[in-house]
Amino acid sequence: HAQPTACWACGPTVRLLAADGSERACADPVAVAAGLLRAGEVLAVKALGGYQIMVDPHDAAAVAALRARKERSAKPFALLARDAGVVARYAEVTDPERRLLESPGRPIVLLRARPGNRLSEEVAPGSSTLGFMLPATPLQHLLLAAATDVLIATSGNAPDEPMARTEAEALRVLGGVVGGFLTHDRPIHVRVDDSIARVVRSDLAPKLTFLRRARGYAPDPIPAPFPMTPTLSVGAELKDTVCVASGTSLYLSQHIGDLKTAGNREFFAETVDHLCDLFDVTPCLVASDLHPDFHSTHYAARYAADHPGVERILVQHHHAHMAACMADNGLDRRVIAVVFDGTGYGLDGTIWGGEFLVGDYDGFERAAHLERFRLPGGDQAVRHPWRVAAALLQQHGLPLTVLDDQDPFEVEVVAKMAARAVNSPVTSSMGRLFDAVSALLGVRRSVSYEAQAAIELEQLLDPGHKPHTPWPTRLSRDGDGIVISHEPWIRALAESQDEPAAVSSGRFHESVVQAVKEVCLLLRDTHGLDDVVLSGGVFLNQYLLVRVERELTDSGLRVHTHGRVPTNDGGISVGQAVIAAARKRSNNGQASPGKPRADGGTAQTVRADHRAVLRR
Repeated sequence: HAQPTACWACGPTVRLLAADGSERACADPVAVAAGLLRAGEVLAVKALGGYQIMVDPHDAAAVAALRARKERSAKPFALLARDAGVVARYAEVTDPERRLLESPGRPIVLLRARPGNRLSEEVAPGSSTLGFMLPATPLQHLLLAAATDVLIATSGNAPDEPMARTEAEALRVLGGVVGGFLTHDRPIHVRVDDSIARVVRSDLAPKLTFLRRARGYAPDPIPAPFPMTPTLSVGAELKDTVCVASGTSLYLSQHIGDLKTAGNREFFAETVDHLCDLFDVTPCLVASDLHPDFHSTHYAARYAADHPGVERILVQHHHAHMAACMADNGLDRRVIAVVFDGTGYGLDGTIWGGEFLVGDYDGFERAAHLERFRLPGGDQAVRHPWRVAAALLQQHGLPLTVLDDQDPFEVEVVAKMAARAVNSPVTSSMGRLFDAVSALLGVRRSVSYEAQAAIELEQLLDPGHKPHTPWPTRLSRDGDGIVISHEPWIRALAESQDEPAAVSSGRFHESVVQAVKEVCLLLRDTHGLDDVVLSGGVFLNQYLLVRVERELTDSGLRVHTHGRVPTNDGGISVGQAVIAAARKRSNNGQASPGKPRADGGTAQTVRADHRAVLRR
């Protein structure tokens, strides 16, 4: 929705409000707001798709106050800078990164921070990267010109809720967080958060990857790999997006977020209606995740029940990841897929996440996976990775004393929980293994935001992606094909505690790279396939992505990675859409409602102790 015409008489008009919503009389609201920011005040500013919270990132007290009020203890804040030259004073900026910063999409671009950059350590505690964006609205340009060359600009929302869109919402949600509001009288018709992107510094070629696709990009159409039946797909539960498909296009929504709050669920339903109306699509199919407890799965069931003739398709989580990467690269043939993430409901009722699949849009087989282990306490193990580390030490008969920072009694109890399978769901998750290694090395034993442990483990590495010496790869077989053992890696970590954490992190990363290579070469020989797709949130790890792509390419395989579609759960809805449409195509126009055909049969009931973890 664009209103490009402005008039001195008619507006738009900018106003400055106090925290209680009363208007502050001033001739130049922007200049007064700029002065408040320079004085350490926290302000909410109306942006393109919602309100942003702004503060001076050089002012440690002001940033700390924002963290306390927003209940955000450690997750890095995004930064808004006047231009790319300003950004380069605080972060390293390559030519491709500069072009991305200056592109019309104006995403937040993740960059390597310059040492001694003068920003408060509270901006991105424990992080070697900074997320910068350039102005996307006239008000942002004016405010930066009047205040300072760089500001924190984080989403104006309550924890886990969508951005405030209207003035009434902003006053209700942010009144206790900010000291004032810089607003205007142009209505925001569509709520949309900032996009987050990165240029992967690969030695093959720099490439764009999205962590969050929203403002500036959604709902730009993505070419469909084949003609699509009108389809609605509703994503998973975390980092949710929805997708509407018809004809030659896939219309991926903006980032919606986690569907555990009422506000995001309402935003989710609004987005479905908006996309279907905007692109004049009347779905014949509705696709969702297999997990029976997801809000999106329940929504899809209700949608099919309320719309006679609409058929419901259930799609396994990692199959959707595979299909999303295939669609992103225009593939419509059988491939090998390496899908690494934190959690996804598997066909056997356990938590998958370290998967090698062979198949296409119509179906797949689980050809290999990471060795299973337990998550003591379920959701507690996600928040406290040392628990996973204790379970792995117990599983492989290694001394628990490696976790010397933790209460020995508590470590012993957690290890016994895993040994006796008490409230300890089974997983093959590569994401959880990265978390456990971070805990074993003392890098991060408890987290305050998703993937914090794995991110800090990666940040120990040389940004040049120089290969490290791997530990041995041990492969075996079970009923699901090849199994990658983590025992040699956990044993090496336990027995080399005197080794610098950066060296051990590098050896672990490279061990995963070499295991992926060995398994992919075995699957190529077995299935005669040369195409490999890489998907799942773990592949946001630049070292892993770059090194796996290099090793597989050098081995003669064609490697396909994400570009327009997020590699994390933000791309799930695209995979669901193409899988649903492919099944209808394969069934000569007859979809199979509620039956994940070729995915191994109807899903089993999720065990109660798995549910909390799968929701995260």
